[in-house]
Amino acid sequence: MKKIIKTSVLALLLITGVSSCKDAKQAEAEKEVAMAAATALNYNVDTTKSMINWVGKKPTGSHMGTISLTEGTLSVLDKNVQAGTFVIDMTSIAATDLEGRGKAGLEAHLKGTVEGKEGDFFNVNKYPNGNFKITKVTGENGKATVSGNLTLLNQTHNVTFPATVSFPGNTMFLKSEPFMIDRTQWGINFQSKSIFTDIGEKFINDEIELTVELHAAM
Repeated sequence: MKKIIKTSVLALLLITGVSSCKDAKQAEAEKEVAMAAATALNYNVDTTKSMINWVGKKPTGSHMGTISLTEGTLSVLDKNVQAGTFVIDMTSIAATDLEGRGKAGLEAHLKGTVEGKEGDFFNVNKYPNGNFKITKVTGENGKATVSGNLTLLNQTHNVTFPATVSFPGNTMFLKSEPFMIDRTQWGINFQSKSIFTDIGEKFINDEIELTVELHAAM
């Protein structure tokens, strides 16, 4: 009897633990975009330097790369970011850990430019751009917690990440700490074990690690 009770308690704890982990990575619903004070200074994002770094993993390894931005602005008052937005160029997805045919093949698959596989990942011919719009920023002295609406594949969810903000000379630099998003929240279900439970070890992790780097100047 004690063995049965212990087993039941253990099973309950495991179920609760899995549920809690899943809940912890859920993106929130879209929120109202932040507005800056009239006296805020606008910094234009330097798209030649700014980028999003990504890491994707599966049981047999991982890949990493970058995504470029096409435009963006950040509104700053007293060296605190109040609002901002930037446009993500999904056609620029690059794998930086591969070369040659392997690099070209992975990039084409991620972009959805392979015939018959357009919907596996980002389908850039249909959805060439994503965007991020700040909804809230808290913190001071160069340490910030940034929340914003992330739109990918025409779906929007609110995500939050810690970041460091600095103002070298007449410019500004915002870099997030690495943070995770659950790709299935945006409908990217290809080889997701949480969606397709019968694929064994042939899955790709739901979580994608992102790091945002924004260089901007007035």
